[in-house]
Amino acid sequence: MSNPNPKAPIDLDEIRRNVAGHADSADKPQRKAPAELNPYARQIAEQFREESQSPSMLLGEIRLLEGLALLALGCAVHFFSATDDILFRPHVLTALTLAPLLTVLLTQLADGYLIRSLRGALRMMPRVFGAWLVSFGVLASGFYLVGADTLHDRGWVMTWLGAGLVWLLGERLFISYAIRHWARNGTMERRAVIVGGGEQAKQLIRSLEQQPENDIRICGIFDDRDESRSPTLVAGYPKLGTVDELVEFARLARLDMLIISLPLTAEARILYLLKKLWVLPLDIRLAAHANKLHFRPRAYSHVGSVPMLDIFDKPIRDWDSVAKRVFDIFFSLIAIALLWPVMLGTAIAIKLNSPGPVFFVQKRHGFNNETINVLKFRSMYTNMSDPTAKKAVTKGDPRVTKVGRIIRKTSIDELPQLFNVLRGDLSLVGPRPHAVEAQSRDRRFNDVVEGYFARHRVKPGVTGWAQINGWRGEVDNDDKIKFRTAFDLYYIENWSLFFDLKILFLTPIRLLNTENAY
Repeated sequence: MSNPNPKAPIDLDEIRRNVAGHADSADKPQRKAPAELNPYARQIAEQFREESQSPSMLLGEIRLLEGLALLALGCAVHFFSATDDILFRPHVLTALTLAPLLTVLLTQLADGYLIRSLRGALRMMPRVFGAWLVSFGVLASGFYLVGADTLHDRGWVMTWLGAGLVWLLGERLFISYAIRHWARNGTMERRAVIVGGGEQAKQLIRSLEQQPENDIRICGIFDDRDESRSPTLVAGYPKLGTVDELVEFARLARLDMLIISLPLTAEARILYLLKKLWVLPLDIRLAAHANKLHFRPRAYSHVGSVPMLDIFDKPIRDWDSVAKRVFDIFFSLIAIALLWPVMLGTAIAIKLNSPGPVFFVQKRHGFNNETINVLKFRSMYTNMSDPTAKKAVTKGDPRVTKVGRIIRKTSIDELPQLFNVLRGDLSLVGPRPHAVEAQSRDRRFNDVVEGYFARHRVKPGVTGWAQINGWRGEVDNDDKIKFRTAFDLYYIENWSLFFDLKILFLTPIRLLNTENAY
């Protein structure tokens, strides 16, 4: 990765392809079981089990709060001060919508929605007030142009203007106090671990601590090297374990970022680390504070003035995750409303066909490799059911009931997973969750496909891109799970709400092909 021309930009896309491309590689020797965390590292991980408030989410929520609050304030003022028989005339509705929207946009342009701006509320108030006043200048001009500049209109508008100024002052002072409080108690932070110890890690930590706008909370350091090259304590932070142990640590703790603190010239070492760590649903950054090589500007992010090279980004994050959750709830409720007669009929048929419960609960891999309980209609005889799924269902499998054959062919057995979606364990669309003990020819899936767990960087789904492309049903050879994983990774890298909608509406059509469903 060293560059003979230090002034020429370096393309990081090749690094990402080199790391992620091995999902389709040839068979590898069976890998070791996940490393066990030492008791101290596990104790630290437990301290970070609760989700923190993402700064970008907080800023979005404040924009939404200010816009909606100013709108509600205007509606209330107009309602109580209007003497006309007709409330909310067209020009009034236009004003009520336009003024808050313009205020938010102008405040954004004036850097009013930065963490440092929110902390220093009094320092930023002239800009916030200015945005509100300029919006009313536009509002007054619009009233004049449409001939609505009456004494009556001016009365409620001026009341709204004054009330808005008072509210903005109080709201900003409260948010300033709240941010300082959240920063102290850890509610609003980005949690990170540093990979690599020694002097370079020490310089990175000192650089981060000197940044006035630093929102990074370092949870610990992980390094494979011994104490002679990587001390157990670096700048006051403990070394918690090896890189293998870091993967398990990240499963337990709610981390946001991994920062690799190694020189860019250590290319082989960096690639080795990335091939282990890219399966985690985290931002992966390469500290560039001590390097003099030049990269394309879009490759960098900054913590204050400390540059980081953006290697991998957490998929479906912040407001994208909110949009996807709203999508899941909306379409799940519609599906339940439409399909409840089918679900009720299936439950009755299962009870009449064979003794045992209607539903079958199976442990499967969920987001970030966590174990979740997935709900299905029972399709096997109770005394022959296989919760571990070690033995895949095959054509003519005697364990499957008569009703079970029908509901498995048509995927009706999957319908109870809509309740998993409402509960938040699953998404409607995503990589299909596999059973924890699922195997291909007596080998677990993660032993067949290197990088298999990268498909767990997002929440699993009831349906997915792999399924509508024919990769569903029995996994009786290694190629099937390799192709399924490849399609899942493509979905993660190319996710959008439109892509989800496309998969959702194609699913009933593609389910007509029951070739691989037993």
